[in-house]
Amino acid sequence: MKRRTKSLLEELNSMGDPTDNSYLIENTAVNLIAGVTNLISLINETYKDDEQTASDLEKRLMNSIRSGDHAKFIRGINAVRKKEK
Repeated sequence: MKRRTKSLLEELNSMGDPTDNSYLIENTAVNLIAGVTNLISLINETYKDDEQTASDLEKRLMNSIRSGDHAKFIRGINAVRKKEK
């Protein structure tokens, strides 16, 4: 008798209710929060000599997330680039 093994994707698909997106939402949130935390650390490390710039970029990041408008953060990054040149 042949033993049929399940693929990893089949195993994952068989877990939980396919109509329940709570696990997807939870995992996505965990990944996003970790990513934002790492980005804030990178901003603070990169601009450790210029606390005002680091603080401004961090505020812009939070405002961009809150409003859903990524352009606010991009404008801040572009201003920093121009200032550095």
